[in-house]
Amino acid sequence: MTPESRIAAIEALIHVDVGRNISALCNANKGGLYAAALALATAKNVGIITGFYVPRGTPPAAETDGPVGAALLLHGLAAVGIPGRLATDTPCASACAAALRGAGLTNTPLDVAELNTPLDTIIETWRQAGITHALSIERCGKAADGRPHNLTGLDISSYTAPLDDLFTAPPWTTIAIGDGGNEIGMGNLPPSLIASHIANGESIACTTRADHLIVAGVSNWGAWALLAALAGLRPDWRGGLLASLAPALDRRILDATVTHGPAVDGISRLQAMTVDNHPLALHHAKLAEIRAAIG
Repeated sequence: MTPESRIAAIEALIHVDVGRNISALCNANKGGLYAAALALATAKNVGIITGFYVPRGTPPAAETDGPVGAALLLHGLAAVGIPGRLATDTPCASACAAALRGAGLTNTPLDVAELNTPLDTIIETWRQAGITHALSIERCGKAADGRPHNLTGLDISSYTAPLDDLFTAPPWTTIAIGDGGNEIGMGNLPPSLIASHIANGESIACTTRADHLIVAGVSNWGAWALLAALAGLRPDWRGGLLASLAPALDRRILDATVTHGPAVDGISRLQAMTVDNHPLALHHAKLAEIRAAIG
């Protein structure tokens, strides 16, 4: 099999609907994983944006999907010598910090945007750091009305800094991962497609575009798939990347994020060791499939 065909097989594994009716979005974005991995294979310094706040959670907190995948992705990149940093906003900062600690990334910078404050300082920090690639993982983005909305249609702008502006600032290449239509990067897809297939899609569809989009049943899966795809494209990185695709590491990151963040499941809204209302066993079965697909 060619690297492209192996990566297509991995993409098929993450193009699985887990209850949000995203099959049409996946079909419209086939090949997105390969294009994103090809772009990231030239990275010198990576910045990742994540954190999706759940104001009606018990307790109100960032959701588990996003920070966990971002920390694991940063772990894999660090293992092959690619430095990175993480950006979020104040409501999601504690969960993101806990995820980094769970991954053992105590020296990875965390840039925290204050609500209702311009992002100029963080943008300049990223430029000075030499960021070449900006990734967004499960980060709610601006809809057509200029405000972020969760899947119920709730306007969460009072809890969400416009990190879209950091994502789209030059000069970095942009890669986005999402699973519901309202995340940064989903502007690559026609709004009518999201409106036709996703509940409340007409009002929640994100308009922020990315150079490359990865659609996944669960956004953390997209982060795993990107690491595996990179391993297929960069044999010199393969060992370090695949070593990071480890269930024990993922469990450790999730446990730290849930316990010390805190963080909640985005669907059940409970502080639990689940992601999108699915148990860890299901996610780790998917992780095993992704590892097997890369060979």
